[in-house]
Amino acid sequence: MLQGKVLRVARPTDRLDQVVRFYTEGLGLHILYRFENHDGFDGVMVGMPGEAYHFEFTHHRGHSVGRAPTQDNLIVFYLPEQLEWQQTIKRMNAAGYKPVKSYNPYWDNKGVTFEDPDGYRVVLQNDIWDS
Repeated sequence: MLQGKVLRVARPTDRLDQVVRFYTEGLGLHILYRFENHDGFDGVMVGMPGEAYHFEFTHHRGHSVGRAPTQDNLIVFYLPEQLEWQQTIKRMNAAGYKPVKSYNPYWDNKGVTFEDPDGYRVVLQNDIWDS
């Protein structure tokens, strides 16, 4: 039923510009779309052009949403190619983001975890997803 569909992961933020910088300059995603003051909401969609997923970050003017509820709120990117994985970590470091110890030690075995400005975590996993 959902095969071939587009996946959007949407999340509010109080730090729209900082979050977008993390996912674009750090992770290397692209801004796909941006809107301002749509019924009081500003938003940016980031992802890779042509891929069937993207992230939408929104800010509702005059409202506060706070930080991630736990350190185990994760987005995991599986990067099986060693060189691509290393280059992505290097890009994150060059953008000023430093790894953090994962809440679940499993992710530290083959991955490196970074925390975005809202406290949500992104794992760069040097492995394949084998379902």
